[in-house]
Amino acid sequence: MEEKLFWVGILVGIHFFLTQHFKDKNKFGGKALFARIWHAVFMALLGFVGGALLSVSLDNRSGEVVAAVLFSARQLGWGLAAALGLGFYAFFKGDKTRYQGKPQSGVPSVADSARGPRQASVTVVGKGSENEDLPPAIKEDLEWSETVFSAVLLASVVMYLFMQAFKIPSGSMRTTFLEGDHLFVNKFVYGFRIPYTHKKFLALKKIKRGDIVIFQFPSQDPNEFQCGGKQYGKDFIKRVIGLPGDSVELKDGKVFVNGVPLKEDSYAQYLDNSRYPADKSKIASGDYQIYWEKRMLGKMFAEYIKDNFGPVRVPQGQYMMMGDNRDRSCDSRYWGPVPQDLIKGKAMVIYWPPSRMGFPE
Repeated sequence: MEEKLFWVGILVGIHFFLTQHFKDKNKFGGKALFARIWHAVFMALLGFVGGALLSVSLDNRSGEVVAAVLFSARQLGWGLAAALGLGFYAFFKGDKTRYQGKPQSGVPSVADSARGPRQASVTVVGKGSENEDLPPAIKEDLEWSETVFSAVLLASVVMYLFMQAFKIPSGSMRTTFLEGDHLFVNKFVYGFRIPYTHKKFLALKKIKRGDIVIFQFPSQDPNEFQCGGKQYGKDFIKRVIGLPGDSVELKDGKVFVNGVPLKEDSYAQYLDNSRYPADKSKIASGDYQIYWEKRMLGKMFAEYIKDNFGPVRVPQGQYMMMGDNRDRSCDSRYWGPVPQDLIKGKAMVIYWPPSRMGFPE
């Protein structure tokens, strides 16, 4: 969402600076048609932004949002439809785009001249009246574009570099998080990300085992099918189980890291009364590792790797993620490790609903 807000701010900023330029060139003075067209352009811009972001919000609620693209074709379609509708409405309505022709400082008005030289008054234009000679619609557009430009850009920078809201989409992290929980994500604790790159700098902490992190699904193929659907570009939330270089194995649902049982009593949840048996097919350990890194194990063994998995070695620069709700989690057991550059931040605090406000463990 932060990238979307950034480009919305840029578009509105372009309108703001062009309007200032046209005002300085006196393009709106006595030119009602130009003012009407430019007002329609601004309303079309607002329509596009509103329509596209509304579609993004609806997709978020339905779980169909893809963070890897700026806007989907459907979102662009809704935005363009709203832009055309609002733009045409503003153009043909056009009742506030007439030039007002207010007198400038020191120049008598026509009405004053009719009273005679002794009764003529002088209109003084103060510092705060620099936009008073604009048509009302253009004046309002200018004020709104300036406000939106600064506010949206500030919001996008905060969301991109510092903090972002996230909504829990599924039950894979029960009972640490419940479906519908809203939380803030700390995006700078692992380093500030350079826009449109995977490089980070000034990391405050290293990722450690047990951290709950938000990351982009590790796939470059938009058509890849995992865990019942296409996950490309979606944001996931899981707990870090395996660090780079760790050996991870599951035996009857119990996690072993480097041969030692992992203590997970405080967060891990198991709902099934029975465990899947280990798959009896013989696969060389090297091939098993390759299949895991290429996100093929879930397709090959389905639920058989839920309780008996590995051992695998977590590659350098990557992490193994698992959901706390072990029997209901689509995680690294099925689709492999997560590169560090796809990790966006650390879950910080639940802020909604009020009854669940607090810091996750």
